[in-house]
Amino acid sequence: MTGLHRHRPFCLSALALMCAAATVQADEQARTFSNPPSIQQLAPTLKEARGTLLMKSTAPANAVLNPHAGHERLLDLTIEYTNNFIYDPATQQQVPVYLRSYHGTDVDPRTPFVAPTIEVTPGDTVRINLDNRLPTDPSCQVSGLPVNTPHCFNGTNLHSHGLWVSPTGNSDNVLLKIKPQQKFQYEYNIPSDHPAGTFWYHPHLHGSTALQVGSGMAGALIIRGDRLPTDASNGDIDTLLKPIAGQDFIERLLVLQQIPYACVGAAGHGPIKKKKNDKGEDVVDWSCNKGEVGVVESYDQFGPGDWATSGRYTSVNGQVQPTFEARTGEVQRWRVVHAGVRDTVNLRFVKLKDSAVQQSIKGVAAAKAADFIAQNCSGTALPYEVIAADGLTYAKAQHKDQLTLQPGYRNDLLVAFPEKGRYCVLDLAEPPSGGVTQLSNDHQLLGFVDAEGGQPVTNRDNYIRDTLVAAAKVNMPEGSVRDKVVADLQKDMSLASFVPHRTIEDGELVGEEQRLVFNIFQKDGQTQFAVGTTADNAAPYDPAQVQRELKLGDTQRWVLQSAVAGHPFHIHVNPFQIEKIIGPDGTDLSAPGAKDPVDGDTQYAGLQGVWKDTLFVKPLNKDSKKYYTVYVKTRYQRYIGEFVLHCHILDHEDQGMMQNVRISLDGKAGDAHH
Repeated sequence: MTGLHRHRPFCLSALALMCAAATVQADEQARTFSNPPSIQQLAPTLKEARGTLLMKSTAPANAVLNPHAGHERLLDLTIEYTNNFIYDPATQQQVPVYLRSYHGTDVDPRTPFVAPTIEVTPGDTVRINLDNRLPTDPSCQVSGLPVNTPHCFNGTNLHSHGLWVSPTGNSDNVLLKIKPQQKFQYEYNIPSDHPAGTFWYHPHLHGSTALQVGSGMAGALIIRGDRLPTDASNGDIDTLLKPIAGQDFIERLLVLQQIPYACVGAAGHGPIKKKKNDKGEDVVDWSCNKGEVGVVESYDQFGPGDWATSGRYTSVNGQVQPTFEARTGEVQRWRVVHAGVRDTVNLRFVKLKDSAVQQSIKGVAAAKAADFIAQNCSGTALPYEVIAADGLTYAKAQHKDQLTLQPGYRNDLLVAFPEKGRYCVLDLAEPPSGGVTQLSNDHQLLGFVDAEGGQPVTNRDNYIRDTLVAAAKVNMPEGSVRDKVVADLQKDMSLASFVPHRTIEDGELVGEEQRLVFNIFQKDGQTQFAVGTTADNAAPYDPAQVQRELKLGDTQRWVLQSAVAGHPFHIHVNPFQIEKIIGPDGTDLSAPGAKDPVDGDTQYAGLQGVWKDTLFVKPLNKDSKKYYTVYVKTRYQRYIGEFVLHCHILDHEDQGMMQNVRISLDGKAGDAHH
């Protein structure tokens, strides 16, 4: 389905220099990695003291800079169509694109399709003035369109993914619709006991979510904490990772995006080009001819397998195959946000052969990436320590050399490059059943790391552990707390003093289990994306119905399955703790070191006891006709109101794979106090 809209010509006078630059080969140095711009956020103690997502305000002399917890932050967030470019290593040219984006001068003009980072602290009140300046969308005027047919692509709203805040009113309310030319102020009252961690924000209007996120409308939301652990309470992992002598714990914030732009006429509008595939089917023609402009205006651009055939690249902060900088022996904290729409990313670091360095500088075409990797990035994978998932610190760091990120996932990891040289940052092909598409994808390159000389790495196996122990001895308070943190790290890389939530015991569980099954089926010639308590009663989204009534204060077990294809389960408001993940043969795949005997997949290994807000559910095994079954536990704490759960393959959500959920005081339908 293609949205109708009126576009400006691509080259406006203000962009004349940029348009001229598009005819020149990309500057190699322009693709050096940098974190997304972090917004200067000011406590609005005076009318003029406003941080903004459009420009860095000049603060009055008595304004409070870097306010501590309990202050207010005021931000402006404007949505407009944006003319710019995305680099294509296949042609070594900048491709002109015309996409919806969060627009403003705080956005790097080279990379406008990644939103600025919002940074706050526990206890803050964050007010965001959302200004929708997109044009009126005629598809909204068509009457009788089914609710689960994507349309109204220029309506929007805002979701603070993973935040533990109210889902109602002007808080994290995704049931609101902000029409074109409308403004609305969101307000997030972040609790003083909110976990510090890596979160993100993106649009969430049913029917346009995938198209807007697929245009680059997504950004990181970082909560920074300074709460030290005590004998009575856990603290924030940020207090352990404070710089010490010889270790700065430099942060790399990576917002991974998958922008499936298709090229149309020079003015940025026109029908998406189609061609016949080997089966005679009409598919998207992903070629870009000279003078054409890339757009994201059709849900034809989000089909299964389309990303792999598109020749597009998973960008990092709006850059294609950027180069990261590091010093040997320097432990870096990588905050990785999978802000893509639907395709799995498997992260691995491998040393690049010296002979291929020059070849890699201008980037590697998607079609040639698998061969390039096989020839030049085939050495031993570099291990790293994963310390958090979905913004929530692990009880124990996990030693990995490959990390599976499904759409909506975030992971924090600690990595140290042991020797000088250039490293490949890879997205490896996963076992088909371990990924969203259920198809075998080629390896791809996310970027490269240039490691310069620093301190030597002698004991590689325990280098990061020893670095954290040294940090604990400096950064933790003297006495029993420091002793415990050091002993935990030395024993088994335990981070028990920094876990934000108390483990859910079986004795806390009340009531029946919540059962959920994802399903896809055909009805009346149409594909239905559905959720139910069984595969047979699964139904597409009905915005008028609340499918799950929950009671404030209860703790419940949820049992998750998928009948057709794999789906990342995401629920708003309260995170959940993984109890176990049982494969078709009865193996607990969440145990440390577990491997799926069906396909060798290890993405669930070590997730037992981990807290998350998004979790991939593998599909029914076709051979054995048995399910993968995911068991999680969750508490319904503090907040009442109506919100949603859904598949985080966002085009699935837009087409009906979602349910309404309500938490109320008594857990009954029609509760007047919800």
